[in-house]
Amino acid sequence: MRWFFGTLVTLVVCLGIYVGSAVVSLRGLVDAARAGDAAEVLARTDTARLRRSLVDQIVTAYLKQLGRDRPVRPLERLAANTYGSSVADAMIAKMLTRENLTAILNRGAISTGGASTEVQRLTEIDTSKVLETLRRISPTKPVEFLIRLGENADAGGVSLHFQGDGWKLSGIQLPAAAVQVLAQDLVNSRGRNG
Repeated sequence: MRWFFGTLVTLVVCLGIYVGSAVVSLRGLVDAARAGDAAEVLARTDTARLRRSLVDQIVTAYLKQLGRDRPVRPLERLAANTYGSSVADAMIAKMLTRENLTAILNRGAISTGGASTEVQRLTEIDTSKVLETLRRISPTKPVEFLIRLGENADAGGVSLHFQGDGWKLSGIQLPAAAVQVLAQDLVNSRGRNG
């Protein structure tokens, strides 16, 4: 019996350290965004995962817009996944410069060539209130947590992924309205480019 409780306590301590390290990394990211330290924000970001996360959201919304009035044909879906992904990737590349990423996290301002939208700011999270911060965290994978930016999931969130030496920003879950604005810009850019 004593062995069981010892194991249970060890598991709880390990889980506390695991989640606590994510909270500490989140605090570092929030502090870097508040200070406007673009180099530190970028150092705490897995840009490849972040780019893929945003491209997937925008292309999915783009496909929904295509199918709004009629079903999307398989050839259109294939074209959207290839052409749309490359255009969305170019759009995201402009969004994810050091300064723009810091602005998204600090001010909630997302701006691409033809579209701009607002999302909730990461810097609104008060990481000194540990219990409130813990309520925002939900596991998505064993090595990834989603941190809600608002009171509910519709407000968007950020994902932190455990990689090598610590937790890094790996995704920004945009609210539906913001994704729609960016997908509409993708539709508009498709019209401009043929």
